Amino acid sequence: MAFLKRLGWYLVGLSIGIVFLVFFLKKKSDETGTEFCYFPNCRVLKDMRSKPLIFSENIGKTSKDSMLINTFLQDGDIDFGKSDTKSKPCKTYFISNTIEGEDWVLKVKNCQDKVLIENIQTLKI
Repeated sequence: MAFLKRLGWYLVGLSIGIVFLVFFLKKKSDETGTEFCYFPNCRVLKDMRSKPLIFSENIGKTSKDSMLINTFLQDGDIDFGKSDTKSKPCKTYFISNTIEGEDWVLKVKNCQDKVLIENIQTLKI
């Protein structure tokens, strides 16, 4: 009977600790915008969002383009097969996204201190 009593107290303490951690971590992630990125796609996009964006000359910088780029960096899918992740000093990534029913591809160079937006185009089917 003593074992069951100790097991009961252990489970009560464990459940209180789990409930505390769930509320604490949820509140912390809401305040700081912390997200847990474990997959390569999420980690690369998070890294790009943390750097300043530089637009190349062939892309005119408008507010619509900036909003479109932010959509890519939030919800895009990186095509690692086409991307050149080994190049130095900047890695080249192709990010695809479907916006308003159209498929778009963004070509980006991810450098150490900046992100260079090289090309954005729609895929015609």
